Amino acid sequence: MQLEDFTQKDSVKSDKFSLNFSISKTNKKSEKLDTLYDISKYLDKNVFSFSDEMKELIPKDTPPYLDNGENYVNRIARALSFFKQCALIGPSGTGKTHIVYLVSELAGLPMWEINCGLQTSVFDLFGRYVGLGKENWLDGLIVNWCRYGGILYLDEANMMKQDVATRLNPILDQRGHLVLTEKDNELIPRHKHAYLIISMNPFSAEFAGTKPLNAAMRRRMSVWLNFDYMSVGDKIDEKEIELVCDRAHIDRDSAEKIVRIGAKLRQEYQQGDLPYGPSVGDLVNWAKIAADGNSVEKSAEETIIALTSDDIEVQEEVRIIVKRVCGGDSFERKFV
Repeated sequence: MQLEDFTQKDSVKSDKFSLNFSISKTNKKSEKLDTLYDISKYLDKNVFSFSDEMKELIPKDTPPYLDNGENYVNRIARALSFFKQCALIGPSGTGKTHIVYLVSELAGLPMWEINCGLQTSVFDLFGRYVGLGKENWLDGLIVNWCRYGGILYLDEANMMKQDVATRLNPILDQRGHLVLTEKDNELIPRHKHAYLIISMNPFSAEFAGTKPLNAAMRRRMSVWLNFDYMSVGDKIDEKEIELVCDRAHIDRDSAEKIVRIGAKLRQEYQQGDLPYGPSVGDLVNWAKIAADGNSVEKSAEETIIALTSDDIEVQEEVRIIVKRVCGGDSFERKFV
């Protein structure tokens, strides 16, 4: 489950490295995470030592992650401690990125984030010479991670370009080093506190650009964690209703309707009947509009219905589901 707030862009520059990064911020002061999670058995922040510049890459004020007893936070920490890398798989909006930020903050580890679907160049990731000749070399993001440690987060990993995936293989196996071919084959040992997390949507036709994960990289991911929505179909999670109430300041009856509609839409999406399944953040946004004095049904027109698809026929399918839940028994009989 993902809690969306806003992302503040920033950058760090030094004689050693230059990079862009994003740190999740929240308007509302979150509960002290250390009282909710204890991962020190696996990742003890007290044993890590990073420069002040590197500490700027540690996420701050990440909201807690709510799950249904899957204990994802500890399982990810254990995977990183035992194997130094793991994979998260599940549909968009189930909180994969959120939980990586959370683990990074809890462990006190800098986070290096790459969206593999943005067609980032090899030069940006591994480095390049700047100017004429070979006097000024600029390390790329992956090289910085390998040198200085932290969590490398590869989002949408099954959209990764093959040449990038191949370069990662020697870092992730027993060799534990990167061969920097662009810089006279310099060999860079993997930092002892350099961890890797990849996340992806399941490979399928509806996720444009996805492909089966490179087999060599798949073998190097010792732990795979599956994520799903909190509420799907007739399975409604009370915690998701409470979350929508709390974050949108809406009455419980309206929040329940929104979550039940969201659960139906997610079920249709998983069955291939809709092109998009709403995240909890989508439901919260919808609830905020409704809490401003609009009905749940009317607010759906400018949020969840338009969000699901541009196709008029698909929008009508969503509209029917919204009316079915909001309209009660009479509407149910009409459309069943």
